[in-house]
This record gives sequence, C-alpha cells and structure tokens, in this order.
Amino acid sequence: MDNVGTGRVPAIVMGRGPTALGILRSLALAGIPAYVACPPDDLVVHSRWYRPTPGVPWDGRPGPQALDALRTMPLERAVIIPGADDAAMWLADLPSTDLGSRFLVSTSTRATQELLQDKSVFAGYLAAIRVPHPRTYRLSSLDDVEAVPFERLDRVFIKPVNSQKFSDVTGVKGVWVDSRVAMAEAWARFHAQGFSVMAQEYVPGPATEHFFVDGFRDAHGRYAGLFARRRRRMSPPDFGNSSCSASVPLVDVGDAVRHVRRLLDGLDYRGIFSAEFKRDPRDGAFRILEVNTRAWTYVEFAARRGVNVCDMAWHDAQGLPVTKATRDYAEGKLCVDLHHDLACVRRARGRRADSLAHIALQWLSADFHVFRMDDPKPALHGLTAMLRRRSAAMRAVLRRLGPRAVRN
Repeated sequence: MDNVGTGRVPAIVMGRGPTALGILRSLALAGIPAYVACPPDDLVVHSRWYRPTPGVPWDGRPGPQALDALRTMPLERAVIIPGADDAAMWLADLPSTDLGSRFLVSTSTRATQELLQDKSVFAGYLAAIRVPHPRTYRLSSLDDVEAVPFERLDRVFIKPVNSQKFSDVTGVKGVWVDSRVAMAEAWARFHAQGFSVMAQEYVPGPATEHFFVDGFRDAHGRYAGLFARRRRRMSPPDFGNSSCSASVPLVDVGDAVRHVRRLLDGLDYRGIFSAEFKRDPRDGAFRILEVNTRAWTYVEFAARRGVNVCDMAWHDAQGLPVTKATRDYAEGKLCVDLHHDLACVRRARGRRADSLAHIALQWLSADFHVFRMDDPKPALHGLTAMLRRRSAAMRAVLRRLGPRAVRN
C-alpha cells in the first residue's frame, strides 16, 4: 500500500465512518496508496490499509486547521477525495489557493456544489429544467408555512436544507407533519435551533421504489462510470438509509439516467456523484430526491462491481485519462448493512414479504457494508463499541431501578 517504489501520487481520504472506509478500500482495490484524515477514534482507523496523514495531526474537518495541516504535510503532491458534504464544499475552493498545485481535487465549482447541496435551491433548479421531483416549499417564515397548499398535497414532511448538519444534531433526516398547525410548530422548533427547512410532498411507495444512479463525470464531460442499484430494505422505515440494496441494469433505470445526465450536463458537473430517485406509482416517473456531490456510503459496493469512482477521481484530478468502466456489471448482487438490516427485519416481524430463511440466504451471498474477511477489524470494532453502549445503557437502567430490581 505504501507509495515508496510505486511512483504513484498518494490519495488522501477526507471523511469518517463507513464512507471513509469505503473510499479507502476502493483505493486499495485500484492499488493507489492512501492516507486518511479522520477522527482518531473512527472505525476506519482499524482498517488494515489505514495510515494517518503525515505531519500535523488532522481529524479530517475542513477549515483553517486543515489548510495548516496541508501546508506542513511532507508530501509533494496528493489527491484529496471527500466523503462528506462539508468536505466536498470546502475542497471546491482548494484549487484556487496556494495549495492547489500540490493537493489536487476532481471537483465542480462552489456555485455548483451549493446548488446541489442546498435542497431548496436544488428543487427550484429542477423545476426550471423540468426534471421530475417532489413538490417542495422552502419555509423561511410563518408566512411561507401559510402559503403551502397543504390540502392539495399527499403526505407531507419537513426536511432540512442542509441534511448533514441536521442529521448530526437531530439524529433524523425529516419529520412528518399531518396538519398546517403541526408544520408551523415544527418550523418554529427547527428555526429556533438555527436550521433552514422546507416542506416536501412524500412520494408514495415502499422502499423498493428507491433507485440510485451513481457515477463519475470527468473534466471533459464524459461519464466514465455509471452504476445503478435498487433499495430492497431501509432503516429506519420512513427517512432511513438502505440496509439492503441490489445492483440493477442501467437499462432498467433509463429515465433516471437521462434525468441525472441532463442535470449534471447543464451544470458542467465534474467529479463523483450519487443521485437518489423514487419511482412514483401514481405516474411511473422517476422523481429525483437528491444528489450527493462526493463519495457515498456504498461506494465500495460499486467498486467491487467494476465501477471504481475513487480510481476515476484520482486519475481525473491529475489530468490523466480516465478509463471507462463497464456498463455490463453483474446485476442482482446485494450489499447489506447487517446491523441496520437486522433492525429492519425485527421491525417488520409478521409483515415481511420474504421469509427469514430467504433473508438469511440473501445475507450469505451478499457483500457486507463494513465487514470483510480480508479487513475484519473495523466491523469488530463497531460491534464492540455497540455492545459497550448497550451494556452501559442497561447498567444505567438498573441503577435507576435500584435494589428492588436486583432482588426481583
């Protein structure tokens, strides 16, 4: 993994958690030497391929301390690959700094990043270019709440303009509102916490109507890689993430591919992307929900199917030719986040379409999100941390119950 003797420019993974781990493993698959900028207690630290960035310790957060770490870093050149929204936004400005010739990035402009990351601006742009999307209303004041045509909408929920910060603080991606009064109360609560939010009509249908078009668009506007997957299960059930997903042929999501290409071509987008769609059972339209402008959580799953966008970003950042990935990848391959899929299966007890035996067979043949036989320590670390938390929670409950709980 070391770049000594390889002559290859190293990469720096800027992120944390499963996404950073997926980027690191994707780079390892491509034989690209890599360092990781992440918190010291992160699960990626336990990967066999982990190496901290040299020089001044850097936890991966963007900002002045990151610039200081890069300036003193004993590397002639490196390619940085982001694994979080704030990192992707910060890196959009890096090429114009004094560090731009040393630390290379395959990125779009800040204006493009802002448009795609600000969910309300994004919705307005989609309406202007006539790409199908859910009806969305920015809530900047109580007057905006009153202007939402609540009675003409299906189920409505409130979601943040900046999903990363909102999720980090509240632990959820969105909240249901069943009346205008509830919407006003939710808006007031989140406004007091400093969040910008919007109301959106929920596209009906189960988790299996969610589709993703992941890929890479290079500096010349070529789509070097496209990969499609379909959600099988999600956890939590309303505003959760995929706990089980499957690769699907691009031809099955042809409209979604056309929509995302039209969107990104119009913005002259450059870099890694992951676009989420939900197929609307009311009219069959693939409605775009969001576009991640950086590596996504299941990036390693795509790499193992032959669409390694981290390798593409590494080449593109250096101005090197980007080899086009196969469009004929294996379909029906599964990737499972076992911890959350177990929770999903327990929650659906008695309402499952698949038997537990069938789901267990799926697990046996699937790629696992974090656990890998050739790199088991991150998953083991995560399991140990989870057991510690649960044990601490149980001890706290017993302490509150007092001696009577022990006697019983």
